[in-house]
Amino acid sequence: MNCRICGGPSNVIGEKLGRFAKRPFVLRRCQRCQFSFVENPWLDYAQIYDAAYYEGRGADPLVDYRFELAQPELTIRRHEWEGIVKIVGQLTAFTPKTRWLDFGCGNGGLVRHARKATGCEVVGFEQGGIVAAARAAGIPILEPGALAGLEGSFDVVTAIEVLEHVADPPATLREIRRLLRPGGLFFYTTGNAAPFRDHLLSWGYFIPEIHISLYEPASMTEALRRTGFEPRQHGYLPGWDDVIRFKVLKNLKLRRSRALHRAVPWHLLGRVVDRHHRLTEFPVAHAI
Repeated sequence: MNCRICGGPSNVIGEKLGRFAKRPFVLRRCQRCQFSFVENPWLDYAQIYDAAYYEGRGADPLVDYRFELAQPELTIRRHEWEGIVKIVGQLTAFTPKTRWLDFGCGNGGLVRHARKATGCEVVGFEQGGIVAAARAAGIPILEPGALAGLEGSFDVVTAIEVLEHVADPPATLREIRRLLRPGGLFFYTTGNAAPFRDHLLSWGYFIPEIHISLYEPASMTEALRRTGFEPRQHGYLPGWDDVIRFKVLKNLKLRRSRALHRAVPWHLLGRVVDRHHRLTEFPVAHAI
């Protein structure tokens, strides 16, 4: 089976049993660009991303989207929202005319936060089982058909922990590029498989039912270049400590932000965590 990004040959790494689906998934890695992918992905998205998934009763027990939607000031997720706004604000200018799409926005929490924090026109796109609740909370989330007429409409597109869920990364990236104006910014986050290359099957991030595409900076750079983007390295910008703070607290199975958390020197701990997980090695992308 050839690589879904560069077309190169791939090797089987091994199998991992899905704890939720109760079946084995075969993981492969490209010999050329080091992209890893599930050979036999579970693609029944309506079943995977149902209402239970967004309540932490699905394939990923660490998600807590219902609480985040209802209690945005209390959730630890607000640290991620704050960090993303800081990072994006350093990569592009915010004005009332800035149009920002959060692609795969989940419960729309980033959309709601960014609208308040920046004054930009921010909307989301999501097809999962929490969309109705998010819209009922007043968060603007586009219908799937609405994207067809929005070519070149956005100055910023974000995809936060989205790309690992897609079976055809080039197709998704081409769609994001189509929605961006030339020169527009694409900012995303996803796990970096490079530090865990020799033990991907035991990497805690890899949930085979939902994380069907695993990237290294080289494979992501290849994918971006092939789909109309110019990758650029920006490193550890201010705001990454907030994003990493959320990830650490989430993996500790915490959901409420506490005063005690603020006593942690996240500006130092964030860099320590990043040296191990190397999240900031991924390039930011600009539409050509």
